[in-house]
Amino acid sequence: MRRVLLAVSLVVPAIGAASDGVAQSAEIAEAARSAEIVVLGEIHDNPDHHRTQAEIVAALQPAALVFEMIPQQFEDEVNRLRAAGASREQIAEALDWHDSGWPDFDMYAPIMEAAPEARIFGGGQPTAEVRRAMLEGAAGVFGPDAEKYGLDQPLPPEEMAAREDLMRAAHCGGVPAEMLPGLVEAQRFRDAGLADAALWARTMAGGGPVVVIAGTGHADKHRGMPALVAVAEPDVRVFALAQVESAPDDAEDDAFDAVAVAAPPDRDDPCAAFVAPGG
Repeated sequence: MRRVLLAVSLVVPAIGAASDGVAQSAEIAEAARSAEIVVLGEIHDNPDHHRTQAEIVAALQPAALVFEMIPQQFEDEVNRLRAAGASREQIAEALDWHDSGWPDFDMYAPIMEAAPEARIFGGGQPTAEVRRAMLEGAAGVFGPDAEKYGLDQPLPPEEMAAREDLMRAAHCGGVPAEMLPGLVEAQRFRDAGLADAALWARTMAGGGPVVVIAGTGHADKHRGMPALVAVAEPDVRVFALAQVESAPDDAEDDAFDAVAVAAPPDRDDPCAAFVAPGG
């Protein structure tokens, strides 16, 4: 089942439902064309979301692609392999993809292949540093540029509470309350890493356009990676697409420039892991 596209932006002209997914993707690409950074959100295991991303990338032909799923240390090797005409399997092996925990590389490879001239950049953060951010706070782990992205400033109490609620919901209410502040700090750390990678990619690409592939939570213009781009370089134009699996509650929310809804794939209950046996 293909998606129904909903427009939620107060800035981008309304994007109506189209007759097929390719037409819808073309409309999103057209709306995003004036942006310097385009963030294409996803639910990681939804094949429709990845098809939409590949279609938009094909239409935009960005100079650079930033992937949440790729650590920075693998950038050079991936670009070398692409230039040499390597196969999907060779690239996946170089990325150690099969042990990474991400869904099948065949979901992501078409996104890369849709822009064969684009330079690949890694926006992923090492797991050990994400865990440190949970314990020590994002600013101390991020380093000298923490101030650039506002990580040196604590979140206002109301905002912190709202983000803790989001983390609680994302973990099906199954994590202890005392862990929630650390999860928020880890998310801030990861968003800052994505913002930093996107801005660096923009510089290296001579201004863009740059497309960022990341989870929909990271695409949030109020709290995610675009918000940190706005702190660091407020004049940079960012377009953010959310891809979800049910229509948003508030169609006037401006956290995203567009929202695409696709039916969920068959999957196990993601909350089952948070339920104690017999609970």
